[in-house]
Amino acid sequence: MSKISMIHHINIQISDRQRTREWYERVLGAQFLDRGPKLNQRQLQFRIGTGEIHTSDTPEVIEVPRVHFAIEVEDWDGMLSHLDSEGVSYSRSAGGSFTPTGGEDPHQGRREDTNEHYSYINDPDGNLIELVYHPLGLESSEGADVGLVTDADNVRWTQQAGFVEDAYKAEPVKST
Repeated sequence: MSKISMIHHINIQISDRQRTREWYERVLGAQFLDRGPKLNQRQLQFRIGTGEIHTSDTPEVIEVPRVHFAIEVEDWDGMLSHLDSEGVSYSRSAGGSFTPTGGEDPHQGRREDTNEHYSYINDPDGNLIELVYHPLGLESSEGADVGLVTDADNVRWTQQAGFVEDAYKAEPVKST
């Protein structure tokens, strides 16, 4: 069997594309991935860190308690300040979905094994997102320090040269 190298993307349900795009860009710093008019019409795609979030439009999002995805943040205190400035509430129990561990602060906790900081937020459609920060860092199976892959614009999957440009030539964007 081939070894799995990484999670490529997660998919979330959304009910309002514009609201979702604005929220993910503003609150989490996500980057919209322009994949051309046909792919963009099918779904929104964002880059967040080294992974991607894809969306499925639905008139009514089905909320499932405890189902969530987690993202690593670089600056814990900076992220909490940003959430406060955006008016985004956060808690260490995800509104009661989880038994809180690691302290008495109702808004954030720390896990005892890694000293990982964690808290939960919801996007506008109620999708549960866990924010995590590992102050001790990342290590290899041999215990050596390992850094995360990042650059100013972050990594991305290589696209076929000219794909997006050609797609727009074939199907011009219509004004509404």
